[in-house]
Amino acid sequence: MPLGSSRAPSSGLGNNNQGTGGRELVVCLIISIVLFTVGVRTGDSGPLGAVRGAFQTITTPVRLVGSAISLPFQGLGNIFSNLTADQATLSELEAENDQLRSRNAELEEAEQTATRLQGLLDLQNTYDLQSTAAHIISGSSDSWSSTVTIDKGTTSGLSVGMAVTSSSGVIGQIVECGATSSTVLLVTDESSSISAMVQSSRAQGMLNGSTAGEVRLDMIRTDQTVEVGDIVVTSGLGGVFPKGLPLGKVTSVEKNPGSMYYTIVVEPYAHTENAEEVLVITSLTDSQVATSEDVAAADAQETSSSTTSTSDTSSTSNSDSSGSSSSSSTTTSGTSSTSTSTTSSTATTGN
Repeated sequence: MPLGSSRAPSSGLGNNNQGTGGRELVVCLIISIVLFTVGVRTGDSGPLGAVRGAFQTITTPVRLVGSAISLPFQGLGNIFSNLTADQATLSELEAENDQLRSRNAELEEAEQTATRLQGLLDLQNTYDLQSTAAHIISGSSDSWSSTVTIDKGTTSGLSVGMAVTSSSGVIGQIVECGATSSTVLLVTDESSSISAMVQSSRAQGMLNGSTAGEVRLDMIRTDQTVEVGDIVVTSGLGGVFPKGLPLGKVTSVEKNPGSMYYTIVVEPYAHTENAEEVLVITSLTDSQVATSEDVAAADAQETSSSTTSTSDTSSTSNSDSSGSSSSSSTTTSGTSSTSTSTTSSTATTGN
Protein backbone atom coordinates (compact mmCIF):
# COMPACT_ATOMS: atom_id res chain seq x y z
CA MET A 1 0.00 0.00 0.00
CA PRO A 2 2.75 2.57 0.70
CA LEU A 3 4.00 2.00 -2.81
CA GLY A 4 0.54 2.54 -4.22
CA SER A 5 0.11 5.84 -2.39
CA SER A 6 3.47 7.19 -3.70
CA ARG A 7 2.54 6.69 -7.48
CA ALA A 8 -0.55 8.91 -7.38
CA PRO A 9 1.23 12.30 -6.83
CA SER A 10 3.70 11.54 -9.65
CA SER A 11 0.85 11.08 -12.16
CA GLY A 12 -0.81 14.37 -11.15
CA LEU A 13 2.43 16.37 -11.62
CA GLY A 14 2.76 15.18 -15.26
CA ASN A 15 -0.77 16.33 -16.09
CA ASN A 16 -0.11 19.73 -14.54
CA ASN A 17 3.03 20.20 -16.71
CA GLN A 18 1.13 19.31 -19.88
CA GLY A 19 -1.66 21.73 -18.97
CA THR A 20 0.85 24.54 -18.27
CA GLY A 21 2.60 24.00 -21.68
CA GLY A 22 -0.72 24.20 -23.52
CA ARG A 23 -1.68 27.40 -21.74
CA GLU A 24 1.69 28.98 -22.60
CA LEU A 25 1.21 28.15 -26.26
CA VAL A 26 -2.26 29.70 -26.28
CA VAL A 27 -0.97 32.81 -24.52
CA CYS A 28 1.91 33.22 -27.05
CA LEU A 29 -0.52 32.80 -29.93
CA ILE A 30 -2.85 35.45 -28.51
CA ILE A 31 0.04 37.84 -27.91
CA SER A 32 1.26 37.32 -31.49
CA ILE A 33 -2.16 38.03 -32.92
CA VAL A 34 -2.51 41.16 -30.82
CA LEU A 35 0.94 42.44 -31.82
CA PHE A 36 0.27 41.71 -35.50
CA THR A 37 -3.07 43.54 -35.34
CA VAL A 38 -1.53 46.53 -33.59
CA GLY A 39 1.37 46.60 -36.08
CA VAL A 40 -0.97 46.55 -39.06
CA ARG A 41 -3.16 49.30 -37.68
CA THR A 42 -0.41 51.61 -36.47
CA GLY A 43 2.05 50.99 -39.34
CA ASP A 44 5.64 52.27 -39.19
CA SER A 45 4.61 55.29 -37.15
CA GLY A 46 3.44 53.19 -34.20
CA PRO A 47 5.45 51.80 -31.29
CA LEU A 48 6.00 48.48 -32.96
CA GLY A 49 7.33 50.24 -36.09
CA ALA A 50 9.78 52.18 -33.92
CA VAL A 51 10.94 49.00 -32.23
CA ARG A 52 11.36 47.27 -35.59
CA GLY A 53 13.35 50.21 -37.01
CA ALA A 54 15.61 50.31 -33.99
CA PHE A 55 16.24 46.57 -34.27
CA GLN A 56 17.13 46.90 -37.98
CA THR A 57 19.46 49.80 -37.20
CA ILE A 58 21.25 47.81 -34.53
CA THR A 59 21.57 44.65 -36.60
CA THR A 60 22.56 46.31 -39.94
CA PRO A 61 26.32 46.44 -39.19
CA VAL A 62 26.21 42.83 -38.14
CA ARG A 63 24.49 41.80 -41.37
CA LEU A 64 26.94 43.80 -43.50
CA VAL A 65 29.93 42.25 -41.78
CA GLY A 66 28.41 38.80 -42.22
CA SER A 67 27.79 39.43 -45.91
CA ALA A 68 31.36 40.69 -46.44
CA ILE A 69 32.74 37.64 -44.69
CA SER A 70 30.59 35.15 -46.58
CA LEU A 71 31.14 36.68 -50.07
CA PRO A 72 34.69 35.35 -50.61
CA PHE A 73 33.58 31.93 -49.51
CA GLN A 74 30.76 32.03 -52.05
CA GLY A 75 33.26 32.93 -54.80
CA LEU A 76 35.58 30.15 -53.72
CA GLY A 77 32.64 27.80 -53.78
CA ASN A 78 31.83 28.76 -57.36
CA ILE A 79 35.47 28.34 -58.42
CA PHE A 80 35.67 24.99 -56.72
CA SER A 81 32.43 23.92 -58.40
CA ASN A 82 33.76 24.91 -61.83
CA LEU A 83 37.09 23.19 -61.24
CA THR A 84 35.42 20.04 -60.15
CA ALA A 85 33.00 19.90 -63.11
CA ASP A 86 33.13 16.48 -64.64
CA GLN A 87 34.48 15.77 -68.12
CA ALA A 88 31.02 14.99 -69.44
CA THR A 89 29.85 18.52 -68.65
CA LEU A 90 32.87 20.07 -70.37
CA SER A 91 32.37 17.89 -73.44
CA GLU A 92 28.72 18.88 -73.58
CA LEU A 93 29.63 22.56 -73.45
CA GLU A 94 32.21 22.13 -76.23
CA ALA A 95 29.67 20.35 -78.41
CA GLU A 96 27.12 23.09 -77.80
CA ASN A 97 29.72 25.74 -78.68
CA ASP A 98 30.53 23.94 -81.96
CA GLN A 99 26.84 23.77 -82.82
CA LEU A 100 26.40 27.49 -82.15
CA ARG A 101 29.45 28.33 -84.28
CA SER A 102 28.16 26.20 -87.15
CA ARG A 103 24.71 27.73 -86.86
CA ASN A 104 26.20 31.22 -86.92
CA ALA A 105 28.11 30.41 -90.13
CA GLU A 106 24.89 29.10 -91.72
CA LEU A 107 23.01 32.25 -90.79
CA GLU A 108 25.75 34.50 -92.19
CA GLU A 109 25.78 32.55 -95.46
CA ALA A 110 21.99 32.73 -95.68
CA GLU A 111 22.14 36.49 -95.10
CA GLN A 112 24.70 37.00 -97.87
CA THR A 113 22.67 34.86 -100.27
CA ALA A 114 19.54 36.83 -99.46
CA THR A 115 21.42 40.08 -100.11
CA ARG A 116 22.62 38.88 -103.52
CA LEU A 117 19.18 37.63 -104.52
CA GLN A 118 17.62 40.90 -103.38
CA GLY A 119 20.11 42.73 -105.62
CA LEU A 120 19.02 40.64 -108.62
CA LEU A 121 15.37 41.24 -107.79
CA ASP A 122 15.97 44.99 -107.54
CA LEU A 123 17.75 44.97 -110.90
CA GLN A 124 14.92 42.98 -112.48
CA ASN A 125 12.30 45.38 -111.13
CA THR A 126 14.27 48.52 -111.98
CA TYR A 127 14.80 47.61 -115.64
CA ASP A 128 11.62 45.51 -116.02
CA LEU A 129 13.66 42.57 -117.27
CA GLN A 130 12.14 39.42 -118.75
CA SER A 131 14.67 37.03 -117.26
CA THR A 132 15.51 33.69 -115.67
CA ALA A 133 17.78 33.27 -112.63
CA ALA A 134 20.74 30.89 -112.80
CA HIS A 135 23.84 29.92 -110.79
CA ILE A 136 27.44 30.06 -111.96
CA ILE A 137 28.78 26.53 -111.51
CA SER A 138 32.29 26.80 -113.01
CA GLY A 139 34.79 29.06 -114.74
CA SER A 140 36.55 28.67 -118.09
CA SER A 141 38.24 25.32 -118.68
CA ASP A 142 41.13 26.78 -120.71
CA SER A 143 43.56 29.68 -120.46
CA TRP A 144 42.79 31.37 -123.81
CA SER A 145 39.12 32.21 -123.26
CA SER A 146 37.11 34.01 -120.58
CA THR A 147 33.89 32.11 -119.97
CA VAL A 148 31.72 30.77 -117.16
CA THR A 149 29.17 27.96 -117.08
CA ILE A 150 25.67 28.41 -115.63
CA ASP A 151 23.23 25.69 -114.52
CA LYS A 152 20.41 26.50 -116.97
CA GLY A 153 20.00 25.51 -120.63
CA THR A 154 17.48 24.89 -123.38
CA THR A 155 15.11 23.06 -121.05
CA SER A 156 14.76 26.35 -119.14
CA GLY A 157 14.08 28.33 -122.32
CA LEU A 158 17.61 29.66 -122.83
CA SER A 159 19.32 29.99 -126.22
CA VAL A 160 22.56 31.23 -127.78
CA GLY A 161 22.86 35.01 -127.92
CA MET A 162 20.97 35.84 -124.72
CA ALA A 163 22.51 38.48 -122.47
CA VAL A 164 23.62 37.63 -118.92
CA THR A 165 23.93 40.09 -116.04
CA SER A 166 24.60 40.10 -112.32
CA SER A 167 23.26 42.61 -109.80
CA SER A 168 26.40 44.74 -110.39
CA GLY A 169 26.32 44.85 -114.18
CA VAL A 170 26.52 42.95 -117.46
CA ILE A 171 28.63 39.76 -117.37
CA GLY A 172 28.43 38.61 -120.97
CA GLN A 173 26.47 36.65 -123.54
CA ILE A 174 25.56 32.98 -124.02
CA VAL A 175 27.68 31.38 -126.78
CA GLU A 176 26.88 27.71 -126.18
CA CYS A 177 23.67 26.22 -124.85
CA GLY A 178 23.06 22.63 -123.75
CA ALA A 179 20.03 21.00 -122.21
CA THR A 180 20.88 21.82 -118.59
CA SER A 181 23.86 24.18 -118.82
CA SER A 182 25.13 27.10 -120.90
CA THR A 183 28.49 28.76 -121.58
CA VAL A 184 28.68 32.53 -121.14
CA LEU A 185 31.34 34.59 -122.95
CA LEU A 186 32.53 37.32 -120.56
CA VAL A 187 32.93 40.97 -121.52
CA THR A 188 36.67 40.66 -120.85
CA ASP A 189 37.18 38.05 -123.59
CA GLU A 190 38.97 39.27 -126.72
CA SER A 191 36.08 38.12 -128.94
CA SER A 192 33.45 39.96 -126.89
CA SER A 193 31.93 43.11 -128.41
CA ILE A 194 28.93 45.00 -127.01
CA SER A 195 27.20 48.14 -128.29
CA ALA A 196 27.71 50.72 -125.55
CA MET A 197 27.55 54.42 -124.85
CA VAL A 198 28.79 56.98 -122.34
CA GLN A 199 25.82 57.67 -120.08
CA SER A 200 26.45 61.39 -119.61
CA SER A 201 27.32 62.50 -123.19
CA ARG A 202 25.47 59.66 -125.02
CA ALA A 203 28.57 59.10 -127.19
CA GLN A 204 28.19 55.64 -128.74
CA GLY A 205 30.87 53.04 -129.37
CA MET A 206 31.76 49.39 -128.92
CA LEU A 207 32.93 47.81 -125.67
CA ASN A 208 35.57 45.23 -126.59
CA GLY A 209 37.59 42.76 -124.54
CA SER A 210 41.25 41.91 -125.06
CA THR A 211 43.73 39.07 -124.56
CA ALA A 212 45.09 40.86 -121.48
CA GLY A 213 41.61 41.05 -119.93
CA GLU A 214 41.49 44.84 -120.40
CA VAL A 215 38.17 46.26 -121.58
CA ARG A 216 38.14 49.20 -123.99
CA LEU A 217 35.47 51.49 -125.36
CA ASP A 218 36.29 51.97 -129.04
CA MET A 219 34.93 54.16 -131.85
CA ILE A 220 34.45 57.28 -129.68
CA ARG A 221 35.61 60.31 -131.68
CA THR A 222 37.93 62.88 -130.16
CA ASP A 223 35.37 65.68 -130.75
CA GLN A 224 33.01 63.99 -128.24
CA THR A 225 33.08 64.40 -124.47
CA VAL A 226 34.45 61.55 -122.35
CA GLU A 227 36.02 61.88 -118.90
CA VAL A 228 37.49 59.57 -116.30
CA GLY A 229 34.72 58.39 -113.99
CA ASP A 230 31.99 58.42 -116.64
CA ILE A 231 29.59 55.48 -116.52
CA VAL A 232 29.31 53.23 -119.58
CA VAL A 233 25.98 51.50 -120.26
CA THR A 234 24.50 49.34 -123.00
CA SER A 235 23.10 51.35 -125.92
CA GLY A 236 20.40 48.88 -126.95
CA LEU A 237 21.65 48.72 -130.54
CA GLY A 238 21.54 45.24 -132.02
CA GLY A 239 18.58 44.11 -129.93
CA VAL A 240 20.63 41.81 -127.65
CA PHE A 241 21.23 43.83 -124.50
CA PRO A 242 18.53 46.03 -122.99
CA LYS A 243 19.28 49.73 -123.19
CA GLY A 244 20.80 51.30 -120.07
CA LEU A 245 22.27 48.26 -118.28
CA PRO A 246 25.47 49.22 -116.41
CA LEU A 247 28.72 47.96 -117.96
CA GLY A 248 31.51 49.75 -116.14
CA LYS A 249 33.34 52.99 -115.36
CA VAL A 250 35.89 54.88 -117.46
CA THR A 251 39.33 54.69 -115.83
CA SER A 252 41.51 56.13 -118.58
CA VAL A 253 41.05 58.45 -121.58
CA GLU A 254 43.91 59.10 -124.03
CA LYS A 255 43.94 61.28 -127.14
CA ASN A 256 46.71 60.18 -129.47
CA PRO A 257 48.10 62.74 -131.97
CA GLY A 258 46.64 62.28 -135.45
CA SER A 259 43.98 59.78 -134.28
CA MET A 260 40.26 60.42 -134.77
CA TYR A 261 39.29 58.20 -131.81
CA TYR A 262 40.05 58.15 -128.10
CA THR A 263 41.77 55.24 -126.40
CA ILE A 264 39.38 54.56 -123.51
CA VAL A 265 39.85 51.92 -120.81
CA VAL A 266 36.80 50.76 -118.83
CA GLU A 267 36.69 48.90 -115.52
CA PRO A 268 33.70 46.45 -115.63
CA TYR A 269 31.28 46.59 -112.73
CA ALA A 270 30.64 42.83 -112.71
CA HIS A 271 33.34 40.38 -111.68
CA THR A 272 32.54 36.67 -111.82
CA GLU A 273 34.83 36.04 -108.85
CA ASN A 274 32.22 37.74 -106.65
CA ALA A 275 29.10 36.58 -108.51
CA GLU A 276 27.21 33.36 -107.83
CA GLU A 277 23.71 34.13 -109.07
CA VAL A 278 22.94 35.79 -112.43
CA LEU A 279 19.98 36.78 -114.58
CA VAL A 280 19.64 35.56 -118.17
CA ILE A 281 17.60 38.07 -120.17
CA THR A 282 15.24 35.98 -122.28
CA SER A 283 13.47 38.75 -124.24
CA LEU A 284 13.34 42.53 -124.64
CA THR A 285 10.41 44.91 -124.44
CA ASP A 286 9.93 47.80 -126.86
CA SER A 287 11.23 50.28 -124.29
CA GLN A 288 14.48 48.32 -123.89
CA VAL A 289 15.47 48.48 -127.57
CA ALA A 290 17.34 51.46 -129.04
CA THR A 291 14.98 54.10 -130.42
CA SER A 292 15.05 55.47 -133.95
CA GLU A 293 16.76 58.58 -132.55
CA ASP A 294 19.52 56.41 -131.09
CA VAL A 295 19.98 54.61 -134.39
CA ALA A 296 20.05 57.95 -136.25
CA ALA A 297 22.63 59.32 -133.81
CA ALA A 298 24.80 56.24 -134.30
CA ASP A 299 24.49 56.55 -138.09
CA ALA A 300 25.33 60.24 -137.93
CA GLN A 301 28.38 59.44 -135.83
CA GLU A 302 29.53 56.86 -138.37
CA THR A 303 28.82 59.24 -141.27
CA SER A 304 30.78 62.01 -139.57
CA SER A 305 33.69 59.67 -139.01
CA SER A 306 33.63 58.55 -142.65
CA THR A 307 33.40 62.16 -143.88
CA THR A 308 36.32 63.19 -141.71
CA SER A 309 38.38 60.26 -142.98
CA THR A 310 37.50 61.01 -146.64
CA SER A 311 38.29 64.69 -146.17
CA ASP A 312 41.70 63.89 -144.75
CA THR A 313 42.44 61.49 -147.63
CA SER A 314 41.27 64.02 -150.26
CA SER A 315 43.40 66.75 -148.74
CA THR A 316 46.44 64.52 -148.85
CA SER A 317 45.76 63.61 -152.51
CA ASN A 318 45.28 67.25 -153.53
CA SER A 319 48.51 68.18 -151.86
CA ASP A 320 50.36 65.45 -153.74
CA SER A 321 48.70 66.46 -157.05
CA SER A 322 49.60 70.12 -156.58
CA GLY A 323 53.18 69.21 -155.88
CA SER A 324 53.39 67.06 -159.00
CA SER A 325 51.85 69.81 -161.20
CA SER A 326 54.30 72.39 -159.92
CA SER A 327 57.18 70.08 -160.57
CA SER A 328 55.95 69.41 -164.13
CA SER A 329 55.58 73.12 -164.83
CA THR A 330 59.05 73.81 -163.58
CA THR A 331 60.48 71.06 -165.73
CA THR A 332 58.66 72.29 -168.86
CA SER A 333 59.78 75.84 -168.28
CA GLY A 334 63.33 74.76 -167.83
CA THR A 335 63.28 72.70 -171.05
CA SER A 336 61.79 75.56 -173.06
CA SER A 337 64.40 77.97 -171.80
CA THR A 338 67.21 75.59 -172.69
CA SER A 339 65.83 75.05 -176.20
CA THR A 340 65.57 78.79 -176.89
CA SER A 341 69.07 79.41 -175.66
CA THR A 342 70.49 76.69 -177.92
CA THR A 343 68.68 78.00 -181.03
CA SER A 344 69.92 81.52 -180.43
CA SER A 345 73.50 80.36 -180.04
CA THR A 346 73.38 78.37 -183.30
CA ALA A 347 71.96 81.30 -185.23
CA THR A 348 74.72 83.58 -184.02
CA THR A 349 77.41 81.17 -185.00
CA GLY A 350 75.97 80.76 -188.43
CA ASN A 351 75.87 84.43 -188.95
